[in-house]
Amino acid sequence: MIDTTRLRAAALALAATALACAAASAQPAAQAAAAAARTPARQADYIVAIVNNELVTQVELDQRIARARLDALRTGARLPPDAELRKQVLDALIEERVVVTYARDSGLKVDEPELDRAVANVAAANKLTLDKLQDRLKAEGIDYARFRANLRDQMLAERVREREVISRIRVTDAEIDNAVAARQGQMAASSEMNIAQILVTVPENASPEVVAERREKALAALARVRGGEPFEVVAKAVSEDANKDKGGEIGAKPADRLPDLFVNAVKPLAVGAVTAEPVRSGAGFHILKLLSRSDVSTASVTQTRARHILLRPSTALPVDAAQKRLAEFRDQILAGSRRFEDVARQYSEDGSAAGGGDLGWTAPGSLVPEFEEAMNKLPPGGISQPVVSRFGVHLIQVVERRQVAVDPKELREQARNVLREQKFGPAYTDWAAELKARAYIEMREPPQ
Repeated sequence: MIDTTRLRAAALALAATALACAAASAQPAAQAAAAAARTPARQADYIVAIVNNELVTQVELDQRIARARLDALRTGARLPPDAELRKQVLDALIEERVVVTYARDSGLKVDEPELDRAVANVAAANKLTLDKLQDRLKAEGIDYARFRANLRDQMLAERVREREVISRIRVTDAEIDNAVAARQGQMAASSEMNIAQILVTVPENASPEVVAERREKALAALARVRGGEPFEVVAKAVSEDANKDKGGEIGAKPADRLPDLFVNAVKPLAVGAVTAEPVRSGAGFHILKLLSRSDVSTASVTQTRARHILLRPSTALPVDAAQKRLAEFRDQILAGSRRFEDVARQYSEDGSAAGGGDLGWTAPGSLVPEFEEAMNKLPPGGISQPVVSRFGVHLIQVVERRQVAVDPKELREQARNVLREQKFGPAYTDWAAELKARAYIEMREPPQ
């Protein structure tokens, strides 16, 4: 199914002929209608819809549908029936026009240097110099100023989407409290415990008399420990497990790798304390001593310092072209012919470009899921394959990692970010629907 819930870069990239589509999508409705009237022989090209002062043409719709089918062949995705596919693609095109026209009136600006980088990326993706790009545009009947204006519209649409949608998302304190509690539970499960045990085994299907005798033996061992004998001495003398020679010490393990029975039994204990009664399991009776435990309040998280190169796809730079361009950058960087930070300064379409793409130290939950998932798989110094997120296509390099204590305020902010990201999709759907409801949309019938 075509994703129409977000104005994603992938949706913008469905044009079969990107440069030609850039001109078509930016052409005012009156101008395009006049052009169509001057070329009556092209019966296949007609106006499908007028959206505010923009239009959608049949040629563009056909190109998008063809590209969707090519993408489905490449990825193995299943497409809906032809009529439903046409409706979904048309709805996505109308949504794009609605957002673009709103973005123009939003008051947001795109600086000329940022626009220059976007144009340079389009040229590079097509293996053209800027002069050759202008020549190609001219040969295809596309005005260069209109081409730049179209790219500017795409960038404005991306920015207004982030501003408007994020401002609509509400995260309550109760939601944050619940998320923090869940996170602390995860941290507790991953905190390490070192437990020692004295095990008195009970044979399978043992009679009540045997079970009672075994329990008495465990109680006698517990009495020796309470009487002042060192736990490890009693363990070596009595315990029937593989760790008896080490004084019964199991070794430090994350809580989620220990039996729940053990974790629950030692949870109320102070470090150095012993369970008040033997704990019964399928193996027998256990006397447990908590040797050490990492305190949840001082648990640490892994922070990552990363940098990235961001290309923002548009109708002039489809997602696959941006991915290919970043893959070329990756090969050059790995070969040693270019430095990551230099490429970021020259080409990245992000505010971090001036700093070589450096994003600083980030904690879990600070970045969009697609980015964070790819980043977390990289070792320090590693460079990802191109990664698509709602912001565009990224090339990511991990610079270094560190363990830091979790600050309660930071934990709440992480929870807020995760919740905000989870709500982004529904919030965007509502916002786009409201824009469409206020927009002028006129559907046209095919010419007879």
